Amino acid sequence: MPALKPTLFQARITWLGCVADRQESLRAVSVDAVEATLDGFPGEAHGGATRPACVRVATQYPEGTPIRNVRQLSILSAEELALTAEAMGLDAIDPAWVGASMVIEGIPEFTKVPPSSRLMAPSGAGIAIDMENRPCIFPGKEIEREAKGFGKLYKPAAKDRRGVTGWVEYGGRLAVGDVLTLHVPDQQVWSHLEAARAG
Repeated sequence: MPALKPTLFQARITWLGCVADRQESLRAVSVDAVEATLDGFPGEAHGGATRPACVRVATQYPEGTPIRNVRQLSILSAEELALTAEAMGLDAIDPAWVGASMVIEGIPEFTKVPPSSRLMAPSGAGIAIDMENRPCIFPGKEIEREAKGFGKLYKPAAKDRRGVTGWVEYGGRLAVGDVLTLHVPDQQVWSHLEAARAG
């Protein structure tokens, strides 16, 4: 029995990008299309099969421990990015400033889609969603370079709308304009979730 359910929710890719050197900058470079592989987007600094553990998994592993890379991609919603810009008092936020791999439009409250959902492309490429991507200070530094005085506003403004992280489950072509279909886990919500989070 299939464990993932295709839905009627679809999203159009409005932007694709690649961060070439994370040590130099979080800033992404816009591209029209990519040939995604199991390591992520070619030339992407966040790519690869493994990554060093960071603060996000500090309660599981010491920092620097090699772990499976489920953060190959940073996927944002155009609608949520616009709301973040509005909350900051900016006309718009360039996806390059926040290190985006992909921006999509059409799925409401995209940051809150269930972990382990999939975005399926016309080419057959499949992107697995890991979880919400929490806001951090690094996009703010890029925004500050472009809009003096606004960088510090990013982290609070992006709360609950920073998008998700994901990884390439099956490679293939992704292009601006492609329509992706959302597949979600066919699983009930755990009734003990709130108690577990409070613990």
